[in-house]
Amino acid sequence: MPFLTAAVLLVGMLCLLDLLLTFGVIRRLREHTAHLEKLLGDSRSNDPFPVLGERVGEFAATTTDGEPVSRDLLAGETVVAFFSPGCGPCREKVPVFVELARERSLDRQRILAVVVDETKEPAGTAGTAGTAGTAGTQSGGVEAKEMAEALAPVARVVLEGEEHPVATAFTVHAFPAFCLVDADGVVRAVTSDLDRLLVAAQS
Repeated sequence: MPFLTAAVLLVGMLCLLDLLLTFGVIRRLREHTAHLEKLLGDSRSNDPFPVLGERVGEFAATTTDGEPVSRDLLAGETVVAFFSPGCGPCREKVPVFVELARERSLDRQRILAVVVDETKEPAGTAGTAGTAGTAGTQSGGVEAKEMAEALAPVARVVLEGEEHPVATAFTVHAFPAFCLVDADGVVRAVTSDLDRLLVAAQS
């Protein structure tokens, strides 16, 4: 009888230990899963370009022609290109982009070019005339305007300053950036190959 009691107690203790270990493993798995989700979320938020298959955020802007543009006003599949006057590769890509768009004879309404002038100060915040900071701002503004004018014959152009709602909606943090979105604002292609992107827009 004493042996039976001892055996029952031993089995009970082993079951309790097993239960505690199981709870510990489950807790560690949950912590590990949460950590992975955080890492994935951080990685996605740090991605400098639009995420393939995701819908871009809502935005509202006005083109240099005075035309309103938003996610809901996209004219079917649209090529969206982002440039910045302070970006060397952007200055090289603009004439190539314009030439390819002309060669492919794409409808201007289906191309949206966004020029992000990060040196442009909000209205009313410019410094004293003649200061280095103001000169830099004026230079950046002229380059952005020239870039917008070069793109205008083949695309609707949005000129953005420090607050750039379109670039933010597309999660663009590096330039140049090129993507194709459908009528619902879902990113269908992201590539640095301009010709391939424009061909995809034709199909």
